[in-house]
Amino acid sequence: MRIAVAGFLHETNTFNPVTIGRPAFEAQGLAAGDAMLREWADAHHEVGGFLAGAAIHGYEAVPLGVAWGTPSGPVEQPFFDEWVEHLSSSLAASKADGLLLALHGAMVTTGVRDADAEILARIRARAGDDFPIAVTFDLHGNLSPRLPYLARVATSYRTNPHVDQRETGLRAAGLLVRWLKGEITPYLAIAKPPMMVNIMRQDSSLEPFAGVLRRCRAMEASPRILAADFLPGFAYADVEQMGPSFIITADDAAAAEEASRALAAELWEDRAAHTATLPGKEEAVRRAIASNRPPAVIVETGDNVGGGSPGDSTEILGELLRQGAAGWAVMLHAPDAVKACRQGAEVRLSVGTPPVEVSGHVRLTHDGRYTETQVRHGGKRENHMGPTALVETAEGGLLALTTLRHPPFSLGALTCLGIEPAKMRILVVKAAIAYKAAYLPVAGEVIEADTAGLTCINPAAFAYRHARRMYPLDSSAV
Repeated sequence: MRIAVAGFLHETNTFNPVTIGRPAFEAQGLAAGDAMLREWADAHHEVGGFLAGAAIHGYEAVPLGVAWGTPSGPVEQPFFDEWVEHLSSSLAASKADGLLLALHGAMVTTGVRDADAEILARIRARAGDDFPIAVTFDLHGNLSPRLPYLARVATSYRTNPHVDQRETGLRAAGLLVRWLKGEITPYLAIAKPPMMVNIMRQDSSLEPFAGVLRRCRAMEASPRILAADFLPGFAYADVEQMGPSFIITADDAAAAEEASRALAAELWEDRAAHTATLPGKEEAVRRAIASNRPPAVIVETGDNVGGGSPGDSTEILGELLRQGAAGWAVMLHAPDAVKACRQGAEVRLSVGTPPVEVSGHVRLTHDGRYTETQVRHGGKRENHMGPTALVETAEGGLLALTTLRHPPFSLGALTCLGIEPAKMRILVVKAAIAYKAAYLPVAGEVIEADTAGLTCINPAAFAYRHARRMYPLDSSAV
């Protein structure tokens, strides 16, 4: 068997006006052919699972290409068209028997709100209606109701933080091989209850999310259910398909439909448990300063880089300065400030939004590249923050300034700069859940803060125009 391997992954925050095009994908992850193998074969990612599946299941993996971009505003349409055309034409030329395709599920372009379904539709138009395709999704995907018409095998991550990505790729590969061998005839069903699952209720190790996943695993006890997956969705996208999804791959169409509807009904009945409130920035910083279990990790939810925020908010930084905190480490996206830094220089900088004045000594400058060897959220091995500067401030903290927006998925972003996380009093992460795989092993205390920004946890802060009526914004949604 020859199985093509491809990916196009982006989580789009439609409230962020800053678009992402080819240069940003090239900086973070754009590779085809042998270059794709070098970048992704050893990654703790579904593409790594696709490639590893070749040895396990006895197929030849044909690398078409993978594009991965840091969450941001919409993907620019010309690059989207270019990359989908590359994947479609490469697949046609590959003479492959099937396709393993990694998608995020929450991509939006400057011209298409249902971009992941559009990718599948274009590939399907070239490959034919019966061509075997197995798709993997991030569990933050906002899946399209069109999905069952475009794919018959689909599965998603089952952990948040995402530490099972490689296993997800292997699971999809196994199902596709069974399909190609004629051992199964898969069908796909999707159910989407009209509600939001707050991002702070999406830790897969905690209730109520853990209970939903247990019910999915129980569904898989049926011999007809091949994969039962729950995607809580991504609320920072104003699109019609926003919200949670259950996707069921089964060897029987009726079984798939019945299972998806049953799981959706249970989630709806428990909808109030999936909302969240958190303390504000003042209380969060006050608790961190008073903590006797350092390092205290402050989670700045309103500027969650992994959710598409700018990464330059000074909400927590400003409060640390106002309350006279010391021994802290904060990372900010501040390309102009990086340019002003020279190793060994004394600097006075205006950084972030809203601007904050800081002064101090530039401890070092760095190219911003580091390798993550452990299993971490996002699955990437090779990481790039762009040229980076570390400033030891007169106010008593360490300020890491990056040229590229960089989510806190790995401690490597700090250790490559010589920061020892366990020795700090306060660590600030611009995140929601994803940071936990890296930071919980060193954290003394975790303090989640409700802060303003493009990833604010209160859905009422956003003006939705395209999303359907949903609980809790509309308590009468049905």
